[in-house]
Amino acid sequence: MTEEQEVFLKHIQKQGLKRTAQRDLILDVFLRTEGHVSGEDLYRLVHENDPSVGQTTVYRTLRLLTDAGLAREVRFGDGRAHYEHNYKHQHHDHMICKECGKIIEFYSPELEAIQDAMAAKHRFELTSHLLRMIGICADCRRQERERKRDNTKQPTVRAAARGAHR
Repeated sequence: MTEEQEVFLKHIQKQGLKRTAQRDLILDVFLRTEGHVSGEDLYRLVHENDPSVGQTTVYRTLRLLTDAGLAREVRFGDGRAHYEHNYKHQHHDHMICKECGKIIEFYSPELEAIQDAMAAKHRFELTSHLLRMIGICADCRRQERERKRDNTKQPTVRAAARGAHR
């Protein structure tokens, strides 16, 4: 049994719940999935392995994974909750491209220091934070420049004056 499985088992037992094959499968699929996954995405992946697992079971198990500290819910402004691995994973923040939805994870000790200093300045006990930076990624900016350049290179078609070719 992996450390994550032990954490999950202890958590559900503390909640008075039993270990089930479906919960085990959902945990396994989540742990094998890198990056950010929505509830819909996880349901689809689990359903490919076992079509008998219902969507409600996936969502309830995601909540258990989050409560157990194995998953972290993040929101990127698209109206959906996404989940990422949380257990023994280094804190990071996100840059989100508003054009293509690309998510860039980054860690900045300078930003962390500023946040700690601001919390101290306001005598605020910081327990966690989420930073989302919204903008346009380099690929989308390059594509936009190319699109504009291509549009300016288009030949201009002029209508012939009436009666010019009789």
